[in-house]
Amino acid sequence: MSKSQQTPKIPLPKGWKKPVRSAVLHVLSLAQYAAVYTRGWAADSTNARVRLKAELDRANQELLLLREEIRIKDARLARIDPHRRPHYPPTERMAILALKATRGWSLEQAARVFHVTAATIACWMKRVDEQGPKALVQIREPVNKFPDFVRFVVQQLKTLCPTMGKRKMAEILARAGLHVGTTTVANILKEKPVAPPEVAEEADSTDRVVTSKYANHLWNVDLTTVPIGAGFWCSWLPFTTLKQILRQLPLIPLREDSFRREMVAITEWYNEHRPHMTLGGKTPNEVYATRFPANRKPRIEPRPGWPRGSPCAKPWALVGGKPGQRFNTTVTFHAKRRHLPVVTLKRAA
Repeated sequence: MSKSQQTPKIPLPKGWKKPVRSAVLHVLSLAQYAAVYTRGWAADSTNARVRLKAELDRANQELLLLREEIRIKDARLARIDPHRRPHYPPTERMAILALKATRGWSLEQAARVFHVTAATIACWMKRVDEQGPKALVQIREPVNKFPDFVRFVVQQLKTLCPTMGKRKMAEILARAGLHVGTTTVANILKEKPVAPPEVAEEADSTDRVVTSKYANHLWNVDLTTVPIGAGFWCSWLPFTTLKQILRQLPLIPLREDSFRREMVAITEWYNEHRPHMTLGGKTPNEVYATRFPANRKPRIEPRPGWPRGSPCAKPWALVGGKPGQRFNTTVTFHAKRRHLPVVTLKRAA
């Protein structure tokens, strides 16, 4: 080959090896930009085969990138001493066994992929049917499933307040800080009664009295239910708006002053504590005084796996504290009337 036919040489600048790694990154970035631009043009094509080709090309690239991510993470985990590697939780062990069955892997293949020994996988397989909360392998529960102590509270309230409907019960619980949907309440009431939860004994427990020092310092919610008794005493029209509630008294007083005391107690409860569906679960006093409603305050979230940003049963409210909280239920009686129970939910320590 003559000198005139030789390929001309391009002189490289001095120190060209130093920026070569950053140059590789720039080239890959430009190549990705070109690929995205081309796929965007193909996705808008009128030809169906061109659109499918672009979609397949994108899926193949995503597959290669995911494999590279897994390779990098596996390389990092492989450098850790086997005895110091983190253990898989019970639900992840079940996921590994499910993937092993789906892939048709042997014990050695599954162990190599997840950086454990074949004996460990074999142990999981032998103990896969263990029962109880301490089982080695467990199935992941749905994050929207309420724990049993919540079901016990709902069923207990229905026992204490048999005339309370599912919608009203959901609204009252929301005001107390527990947001449960109407459908969820209905499903829980259809289930088999749940045993009461075990209460841990508190060492050196002392009664603590909290005194309200200013307006809105303390909040509570009342659940009222009594058998409907015969008779009704109300001879003046301005108060027949309370006819349905007054009929819930176990015994209608005949004396006017006694009747007035009962009417005042019920009126206080009706205006301050009874949620109204037409008001979005608010009370008349909250609407009249433009107060922030109790059912919109930070709620109790008893489900440990519930994502904090996910919506809850209406009305929507933020989670107070961390998910997976337990709470204690206290039932007192408004104005010392047995037919006016007061239910309070308090976060357990």
